[in-house]
Amino acid sequence: MKMHGLGNDFVVIDSRGQKDCVTPELARAVGDRHTGVGFDQLAVVLDGPGDAHLVFYNSDGSTAGACGNATRCVARYLMNETGKAELHLTSARGDLYAMDAGDGLTSVNMGPPQLDWQDIPLAREMDTLELPIDGAPTATGMGNPHCTFFVDNAEAVDLPTFGTVHEHHPLYPERTNVQVASIIGPDHIRMRVWERGVGITLASGSSSCATAVAAARRGLTRRKVQVDLDGGTLWIDWRDDGVWMTGATMHVFDGVFTADFLKGL
Repeated sequence: MKMHGLGNDFVVIDSRGQKDCVTPELARAVGDRHTGVGFDQLAVVLDGPGDAHLVFYNSDGSTAGACGNATRCVARYLMNETGKAELHLTSARGDLYAMDAGDGLTSVNMGPPQLDWQDIPLAREMDTLELPIDGAPTATGMGNPHCTFFVDNAEAVDLPTFGTVHEHHPLYPERTNVQVASIIGPDHIRMRVWERGVGITLASGSSSCATAVAAARRGLTRRKVQVDLDGGTLWIDWRDDGVWMTGATMHVFDGVFTADFLKGL
């Protein structure tokens, strides 16, 4: 299936009831926008202890522990299939709970943020609120690492150059997602994102969660905010039980890989 959440696009392979056939090689081939299908992340749906277990791949074949928008897309698919309004999903991140938020919107609890340096992870012990990097960004873990820069004008940042440099910063041994965010008001953020292993994306759920957490920790916003991305809007609510993310999803089409394509691997 091809799905997207605010233009953050995914290929979703439903492997429930069968062997997981996805490899890094297959993920790279499918992720090529010229010779495959193209995606920001690939999500594999497997049988799990709850309603399903999710595994995520980046377009370079590397894995990601979390992908918020893909989780919402899969949750909406499973809700439509089962008629359930609430789901229990699992991933490398742990337990993920999803619910129908009404008006076609889907909410997912991305779990508590990781705020200690070793959990994000960073290369050495330090204060994660302001890193020793130009711009004093904030580090946050959401099952994957994030580096959030607060700037006056997110639109003015040369994100291809900025993102490439900071994705590979030596303080992040597993590389990092990079966000540039401008505070519009106490409950409103404008954000652009460079995703680890992907590049610029129109939206990112885990990045939106990480930015909302970072802004609240720094006293720039409240814990419930609207995040405007290039592809649309997400609503983030950092509660006691975790960071809830709400937004729209779209199921674009279903497809079948041809034998020639798979043989070419």
